Amino acid sequence: MEVKHLQKITIEINGEHKKFKIDPSIMLSDLLRENGYFGVKIGCRNGDCGVCTILLDGKTVKSCILYAAQAHERRVTTIEGLGDPLGIPHIIQQAFAETGAVQCGYCTPGMILSTLELLEKNLNPSDQEIKDALDGILCRCTGYVKIFDAVKLSAERLRGEN
Repeated sequence: MEVKHLQKITIEINGEHKKFKIDPSIMLSDLLRENGYFGVKIGCRNGDCGVCTILLDGKTVKSCILYAAQAHERRVTTIEGLGDPLGIPHIIQQAFAETGAVQCGYCTPGMILSTLELLEKNLNPSDQEIKDALDGILCRCTGYVKIFDAVKLSAERLRGEN
């Protein structure tokens, strides 16, 4: 019987420092889900669908193709980290709900986190910039029109216009 060597890592997840003892082969998406972050979805497991998208140090990454050890001493944001601790949704989450951009919800966490990354850099994105920001996250329900509407509404609200 082979003895597995566990690795100690620390990750800041949604503002909280967490310590783990992990098998070095575990993917970040699996570690997150095993620890209650169910907004991180599992789809293709090879980085094609984007439903596992999170923010790592403020940049979107596909957590199903990232070893958990690669997040050691880094900052992870999942969809659970947005909004108010009292349950008030983030402006982007609210815009997605209001525009009907949330259908089955499977791609929604990745779409919202990608929108957050985009709007933190640019509060007046063009359609092409929105398309580029959401590239790599597949949605089978909405046809993307309502998602684009949600991104634009989010930008308006963050600019203080709506």
